[in-house]
Amino acid sequence: MELCDASILYLYIPAMSFQPVFGFLFCLMFSLAACKPDSRDKPGALPKTEAAERKPLRKINRVRLNEKAAALKAYAKNNDYNTHYALLIDFSLFSGAKRLVLYDLQKEKIVSTGLVAHGQGSNYLTEDVPFSNVEGSLCSSKGRYKIGAKYYGRFGWAYKLHGLNPTNNNAYNRFVVLHSHACVPNYENETGICRSDGCPTLNPAYFEEIQRVLDKEKRPVLLEIYK
Repeated sequence: MELCDASILYLYIPAMSFQPVFGFLFCLMFSLAACKPDSRDKPGALPKTEAAERKPLRKINRVRLNEKAAALKAYAKNNDYNTHYALLIDFSLFSGAKRLVLYDLQKEKIVSTGLVAHGQGSNYLTEDVPFSNVEGSLCSSKGRYKIGAKYYGRFGWAYKLHGLNPTNNNAYNRFVVLHSHACVPNYENETGICRSDGCPTLNPAYFEEIQRVLDKEKRPVLLEIYK
């Protein structure tokens, strides 16, 4: 009997039927064939039949984004806010999609995008983002925000948010801030991401990228959350 350890396969060969060398080579060839890697076994890969049934993540509507950005630029100009950059979040998108945009208002183009968590509300599992301006609701609030002072809190560096609309003017009192958390990945996925208590929460690496922009600008940058 010959033993092929590589494939955990036991192969019976009559002792008088083959020469020892031939038996060893036969076993080795069988072992290599049995252990040939399948591309479907790679981490993250899906069987072709399953992958074909999956629909791609919906992307940000560029027409609507550009309209929102143009309105933000006009508002910023009329109210002495930053007219170079703005942040926009489209909460109509699935949480596993990159739905936060760093937008260049002057060049009218996207600088970068990232994942962002929404508030959990009364149901942590909900993908349909609930909005509320009430303390204790744990919900996101739609509308325009001024990104305010930077401070160091329980999640590291963060920025105060000042709601500029009736739909979010209680954000400061609710401690809704812009911060990061390790539960937010830096890549899109089809399973969704974690929830927050109402704060727009980013991946730590992407948050650092946003920090570099916010910290170098002299005038406050605007953020808009919409759906």
